[in-house]
Amino acid sequence: MITEEYIIKHEGIKLKPYLCPAGKLTIGVGRNIEDNGISTDEAIYILKNDIKRCESELREIFDHFDLFDENKKTSLIDIIFQLGKPSFLKFKKMIRAIKKGDWQESVRELKDSRLCREVPSRCEDNSELMSTP
Repeated sequence: MITEEYIIKHEGIKLKPYLCPAGKLTIGVGRNIEDNGISTDEAIYILKNDIKRCESELREIFDHFDLFDENKKTSLIDIIFQLGKPSFLKFKKMIRAIKKGDWQESVRELKDSRLCREVPSRCEDNSELMSTP
């Protein structure tokens, strides 16, 4: 038996945070994130996986997502990353404008959102990216 299998046998694998018997916030295979956290490499690995998930979700929403320029993709990935897909889907007018190729209207709809009132600098950056030709 290899070491990983042995530890998994005793710890199990939990994909959502939980409290271990010692009361510590834990995830995965017994990773005490409360005391140990994660490394920068692990954080970037998770981010890259999250970006892949966001791209996949955006492809479900926009048939032609892969044809968008990199700035527009980056902006939409950032927005869906921040909001999650269920909240992103509430941006019906913005989504409709993007599907029509009306990026100016999509920016107006984004700027008119509660999201932009909550995080104005991030919204301004995303609006700028979406506005680039």
